[in-house]
Amino acid sequence: MERKQKRIGWYFLLTASLMICIFSFYPMISALITSFKNSTGAQWIAETGKPWYYNYQRMFQDKTFMTTLKNTFLYLLVQVPIMLVLAILLAQILNNKDLKFRGLFRTCIFLPCAISLVSYALIFRSLFATQGLVNSLLMSLGIIKTEINWLGTTGTARGVIIFALIWRWTGYNMVFYLAGLQNLDYSVYEAARIDGANGWKTFWHITVPQLRPVIIMTFIMSINGTLQLFDESVNLTNGGPAGTSMTMSHYIYNNAFGTGVANFGYASAMSFLVFILVAILAVINLKVGDSRD
Repeated sequence: MERKQKRIGWYFLLTASLMICIFSFYPMISALITSFKNSTGAQWIAETGKPWYYNYQRMFQDKTFMTTLKNTFLYLLVQVPIMLVLAILLAQILNNKDLKFRGLFRTCIFLPCAISLVSYALIFRSLFATQGLVNSLLMSLGIIKTEINWLGTTGTARGVIIFALIWRWTGYNMVFYLAGLQNLDYSVYEAARIDGANGWKTFWHITVPQLRPVIIMTFIMSINGTLQLFDESVNLTNGGPAGTSMTMSHYIYNNAFGTGVANFGYASAMSFLVFILVAILAVINLKVGDSRD
């Protein structure tokens, strides 16, 4: 009977395991193999007289790729902390039982992540156009005297992408923190108030430590998503000006499909580097967040 129960359990897992192998592990292995081949993926790099690691060597000599790498980490280091801090603060505020219309506020903050990626990028592109609503509003308030080319200047184009990411994904992460807060024991907060702890001390010493697993999860998810950032770079700035706001995923796409001349070997090498970066940062997050001895 015990063997039969174990066998039935494996039957239930079989379909999901096969899907993971087909759609996750197989593409990773295939990309690794292709990264050691030429542009068409039909011939090994070593057979062309170049080093077998040529595609990986080429990445660090490619100025455009290095720019996309810096851009991606800039978005990661600026956007992710701001977004998660805002998400946890909003969750703390909207978890207040005495707050009126909290359901409406939660819905409004969450709605941006329900909008199509392409749609919201095009809306932001329209808002931050040279003659868009943002420039018109700033000029009417007297903050600026001439129109700003938001999407045509490197610094402001990157800033628009960061702002768009924060606007879209803060509510998404807030939902995870809300779920975590609602599972915390309310009596702990009552005891803290009796002991004289103010709001900040209660938040920092009680809420944050108990939400650590959720915080780690959202950090890993946000890092994973930012390192694979594609839609905003393509639809919002198109990588401009001159590729200075382009992300790694955008550049990988251009090499594989977007430039008219496919270079699958080089694109696979870059995509495998992204996979390694995601894995390394995920492990670091897990190690840093693990409080066990």
